[in-house]
Amino acid sequence: MSDDKLLSLLRSDLGSVRLAAASLEKSLSKCSTMAPSPRQSIEEEETFDALTSRFARTSDILTQKVLKTIVLLLREDAPTFIDRMNFCAKLGVIASADDMIAVRDLRNMIAHEYTTEDLMELYSDTVRLSPALLSAVSSAIGFVEQRFR
Repeated sequence: MSDDKLLSLLRSDLGSVRLAAASLEKSLSKCSTMAPSPRQSIEEEETFDALTSRFARTSDILTQKVLKTIVLLLREDAPTFIDRMNFCAKLGVIASADDMIAVRDLRNMIAHEYTTEDLMELYSDTVRLSPALLSAVSSAIGFVEQRFR
């Protein structure tokens, strides 16, 4: 794929990740004032479910689209997820490869079904890791805007 096409794709994906991050921020704001509980109301459960869904979507767009395209544009050989995260951290695209690996692990957990007890931990972990994901989105956007004007 040509650099022009990759840049066009990257700009489109930046729009998508901005929207996804804005939705994640709204859900995080609601969930930050609640504590996950096996006895939570249906509305509270739906609020946490929305958070986890938005977290997974934002994570996917950032890691599988935005960061992957940046690596391609820079012609770096980073075939694995961990390689890409380490490269992006080294360049300052993201602050921490370890945070993004934790985000990806949580995203994978969200994709599977769990018992009620596991869901409470999943909700807590999503609240805890959402700020790192949002920070990575902001950092990646800043990097792209500065590097690929």
